[in-house]
Amino acid sequence: MISIAMQTALLFLILLASPCALAETSGSQLDYFSMSMGLFGGLAMFLYGMEKMSDALKRTAGSKMKQVLGTLTKTRLSSVATGAGLTAVIQSSSVTTVLVVGFVSAGLMSLNQAVGVIMGANIGTTVTAQIIAFKVTKAAMAMIAIGFAVEMASKQQQNKNYGNILFGLGLLFLGMNLMSEAMSPLRVFQPFIDFMAKMDNPIFAILLAASFTALVQSSSATTGIVIVLASQGFISLESGIAMAMGANIGTCVTALLAAIGKSTEAKQTSAIHLIFNLAGVLIWLPAISIIAFASTSISPSYVDLTGMERLAAETPRQIANANTLFNVANTLIMLPLSAFFVSAVKKLVPHTATNKEQQKVELKYIKPEYLATPDIALEQTHLEIGRLGRRVANMVNQLPPLATPVHNEQNKESIRQALREIEKVEDEVDILHAKILAYLGKLRQSPLTKEESRLQIKLVSITDQLESVADLVVNSMLPLSYKTLDANLTASPEMRKTLDRTHARVNQALLDSVNATRRGDRQLAESVLSAKREINVLLESILELQAERLSQATEQRLDIFRIQMEWVEALKRIYTLSKRVAKLQLRK
Repeated sequence: MISIAMQTALLFLILLASPCALAETSGSQLDYFSMSMGLFGGLAMFLYGMEKMSDALKRTAGSKMKQVLGTLTKTRLSSVATGAGLTAVIQSSSVTTVLVVGFVSAGLMSLNQAVGVIMGANIGTTVTAQIIAFKVTKAAMAMIAIGFAVEMASKQQQNKNYGNILFGLGLLFLGMNLMSEAMSPLRVFQPFIDFMAKMDNPIFAILLAASFTALVQSSSATTGIVIVLASQGFISLESGIAMAMGANIGTCVTALLAAIGKSTEAKQTSAIHLIFNLAGVLIWLPAISIIAFASTSISPSYVDLTGMERLAAETPRQIANANTLFNVANTLIMLPLSAFFVSAVKKLVPHTATNKEQQKVELKYIKPEYLATPDIALEQTHLEIGRLGRRVANMVNQLPPLATPVHNEQNKESIRQALREIEKVEDEVDILHAKILAYLGKLRQSPLTKEESRLQIKLVSITDQLESVADLVVNSMLPLSYKTLDANLTASPEMRKTLDRTHARVNQALLDSVNATRRGDRQLAESVLSAKREINVLLESILELQAERLSQATEQRLDIFRIQMEWVEALKRIYTLSKRVAKLQLRK
């Protein structure tokens, strides 16, 4: 609410330009208090309705968004169509762009694919302006009533989402109506008329709209307010087109913010977004009159009206059509140049090798932006847990064979170095474990369906099981390796061979459980459970060999026996934890 109040206050100051000038004449010409309250309340309702509708649309699209972006972006044209369609559905080019930044950063999408999606997102966001321009304000109260009733009466989350979509749309139109009524007295207020005359300067109009869009992080909201101004006859068609162009520039701020602290690819993607939108404005800025003529020719005309009334009736639809024409034309011109955009951005934002070590322990697949869409956040968390699990499996895999003969000090130091590397990986595992749990904790604060809640709990448990494996390696198995190394303990060739086979089989079961979680592969999870018999046979073989070794009169037989028993017990516990992960994946 504080954010909305700040935004509305800022717009109010922009619209009235000089509060002092208004105050001097408000007593005789305007009801300052009533007008300002209508404007404040209407804008707050408009922005809240847009946010409500957008959130519900994102939840409805949910898990399909990532799948759509991943599978329908194989060619340039399909990338554009995907970006336009997805943005039209979720009513937010910012969300689409942030998703693209995250997918490119995670390696799930190439820069060439991202260019097309970003271009398409600009087209998709014009749907909001088209809806607003239809002026269905008479149905606003009915939308609010029906949407609220559906949301309150429904038990299923999907139906609640549908209710929230209708409720938000109704609030949006009602807010527009309140703003329009509040500003109608300004038609005859000279200071305001003088200020709005400045909008005839396209540079001023672009900068104003870009600044406001950067603050509210929604080009649709800015375009909607422009249409409200046009519906009162405050701005001309050319000024409205310039402000719509400015909104395209301002919306780039969201993607730029999303790329801060992210990979080079993420920064390159946000840079492409900015360059594309800036280039489009620069191309069409001298030709605003051409866009205005084209939009006028395809928009309805009200020849029976004159003056301000005709301007107010025709301009909103003309601005919405011009916004669509501008973005479609931009895409048609620049789509063949997408390879140039990618090449230029790679030179402007080159890869750096200075932060590779830091990136090892940064979250790669999950982003704060996904929290607004739990389906995507949970799906991406699967991938991040898979990344954590592969590190844990590597820790087990990199363990040197237990009690192997060491011929010189150089070999000893080589083994010690390998053990120290495992300790470093465990530090990374601890950091990723903490960050994943923190992310899942934040996700829990969002309203989740029963299925999403169960999945969130499952992922928390899997993360803990994997971290327990890492702790087991560092706290139990590494000390045993150091002990055999320092005491020069060796096992028989047959025992070493059996231990190595058991170690390898347990590690494979661990890796299978990790991949089953990452891919959602139930068959692979089943294979982890079915490995129990094979591993038990190997463990029995080890016990038989240990029994034979005890009968031999060697000086260190008791020491090596204890260490081997502890090692085997650790392998058994790793397999038990692997089975728990697999069972969690199999649980319905």
